[in-house]
Amino acid sequence: MLSDLRPCATDERPNPVTHATSPSLKPWQVTTGGICGLVLTIGLARFAYTPLLPSLQLQTGLSDAGAGALAAVNYAGYMSGALAAAWIDDVRWRHRLYSMGLWMALLTTAAMALSTWMPAWALWRYIGGLCSATGMLLGSGLVLGWLMRHGHRPELGLHFIGIGLGIVVSALGAWGLSSIWPLWSSQWLAFALLGLVFFVPAWAWRPPVPPPVVTAQTAQEATTVSRRWWFTMVGSYFAAGWGFVISATFTVAIVEREPLLAGQGALAWAMVGFAAMPAVFVWDRVARRVGDTRALLLAFGLQTLSVILPAMSGSLLAALAGAVGYGATFIGIVSLTLALVGRRSPHNPGKAMARLTLSYGVAQMLAPVVAGYMAQTTGTFQGALWLTAAVMGTGMALLATLPSEPLKLEQL
Repeated sequence: MLSDLRPCATDERPNPVTHATSPSLKPWQVTTGGICGLVLTIGLARFAYTPLLPSLQLQTGLSDAGAGALAAVNYAGYMSGALAAAWIDDVRWRHRLYSMGLWMALLTTAAMALSTWMPAWALWRYIGGLCSATGMLLGSGLVLGWLMRHGHRPELGLHFIGIGLGIVVSALGAWGLSSIWPLWSSQWLAFALLGLVFFVPAWAWRPPVPPPVVTAQTAQEATTVSRRWWFTMVGSYFAAGWGFVISATFTVAIVEREPLLAGQGALAWAMVGFAAMPAVFVWDRVARRVGDTRALLLAFGLQTLSVILPAMSGSLLAALAGAVGYGATFIGIVSLTLALVGRRSPHNPGKAMARLTLSYGVAQMLAPVVAGYMAQTTGTFQGALWLTAAVMGTGMALLATLPSEPLKLEQL
């Protein structure tokens, strides 16, 4: 599994300054710590909300519009974190904020159980969104930077297994907890305790960041990209964010609304995670063979199909196929896009990722609000799913305008 961490042919001489700062860490430790960080900051601080949403609504009276609003607030926090990550240059501060995000992911998950006051929930979901940004952007940037400085292949597929694992943990955790502690508040507290299992390795194996070194060589490392390329990626990543958040927020609720599928929501959500974990390896290999642009186009097309399936049919097969397709593709879109932009800014990959992710965050704020109101008005999520498919199709059209040549390692 760790074969992708072997040295790449184009970067066989790691930075000796960097090596001196972290002599004891091994590649598998950095990668495992990053995976656990994603499980904690994304899988629990963000994704626990999805499988717990039906019981939250049933026991507290939370409406569809309220559920969508809380998801939007969570992504407002994510976007705020992305703005901060795009602004902060000091690598030491980026490391401190990532460390703080690990702690806060535990605290905000537990805090959701303290009251049913909507403003308090909004506050905890907002801070949880900040935590998600630290894990997704700062943590991923630290891991990618460490790999590049130490001469390993600059890919994030293995690292992003943490997202799929986080989904599986949240799905199976919610399924198991509902039978042991049916009360919604007990489930949130139990998730916070479960997070301690992932906190320990995430904290112990954080990639240490050396003091920033500014030289003529590092100044030349920033690969210039055209404004057209950048804005095309921004537009396509907005579409990806829209497709991601609709399924991430409402997959369980969509399944539970179907009379013949009641009780199968956790299964569908677990299928998302199980599909995502092996997909991270597959998409890296697809990109090596056909190039990043073609791989992204394929992932966008398959995710659009996975959104359409449950809109066309209310069967269990369609729901599970849609969940598997979503899990297998959203992770590829995120991994390929962030690794691509990170490689083009090797001196500070996390900052470049954060700048691009701002468009993803805008979509994550808008989409759940729109979908929640559409569902509350019509009584079904079908209209929201068709709208999501149209947005994803627009993202594909934007990507199709980019050159399709593979980005070779010697060009990095």
